[in-house]
Amino acid sequence: MAETQVPDNLLYTEEHEYVLRVGDDEVLVGVTDYAQNELSDVVFVELPAVGKSFAKMEPFGTIEAVKAVSELYTPVAGEVIAVNDALQSDPSVVNRDPYGDGWMIRLRVSDPTELDELLGPAAYRALISES
Repeated sequence: MAETQVPDNLLYTEEHEYVLRVGDDEVLVGVTDYAQNELSDVVFVELPAVGKSFAKMEPFGTIEAVKAVSELYTPVAGEVIAVNDALQSDPSVVNRDPYGDGWMIRLRVSDPTELDELLGPAAYRALISES
């Protein structure tokens, strides 16, 4: 099995979402390589409408694989400003490229200080090594 990728330029949640900063107050959110490996074959992703706002750690959608359905959580409070529509026709891109084309939502962050509460790469590696 290939080693789980944990890029150093991302932040992480204990629920296995990642956050990529793409501006002062904007982030991309998706599921980690570890999460997509655990789920295996992703067959459906349900994402919210653009313009919807979420509190920190509020469910924003679901990801369905052959063997499980899991909720997706918003790592920080914010408003959805884009969703990855490509996942509707090809949800398996989450398996192939979770940190690239497999991103799920783009958020305008309500409170950027919440980003400081997320796990850094070393802490996330420690978390998944215990699993």
